[in-house]
Amino acid sequence: MSAGSHEVVTEEQVQEELMRLEAYRNQLNALLQQHQLLGSSRIEHDRARETLEALDRLSTESEIVIPLGGDAYVRGSAARGTQVLLGIGSGVVVEMERPKVVEILAQRLTRIDQAAQEMGEQIRTLEERVELISQRLDSLSRAPSPAAGTGTSDVGGA
Repeated sequence: MSAGSHEVVTEEQVQEELMRLEAYRNQLNALLQQHQLLGSSRIEHDRARETLEALDRLSTESEIVIPLGGDAYVRGSAARGTQVLLGIGSGVVVEMERPKVVEILAQRLTRIDQAAQEMGEQIRTLEERVELISQRLDSLSRAPSPAAGTGTSDVGGA
């Protein structure tokens, strides 16, 4: 094609681009939700790690408040050297020494950060694709239709 010629665009091509755009937007929304869940998980893991580290700095007489959920709490104390219960998946909970749990939580945080970074790259790629298709659709909407030079139109079924 020469630089001055216009590409003839069919309705089918526009529909394909619109479907592609919708698919990318759906993928992008799903990734954004997953990224948000990773962020929440990161906050939760970091809070658990920091809490365990703080427990070791408390005096043995210190009282703590233990959340039960639903805004319900019990008072208690955490003696030095007590075991920590840690969920390891599939509903399985194991009892471990605090330093080991802190180490495992730190490893999980590293994996969460890596996953969030990879997901962020996927999000940026999808955002770029959405932008490119949007620009293409914008340019296609200004391109002449196949019926433009014939004086006929399929609008209204005539």
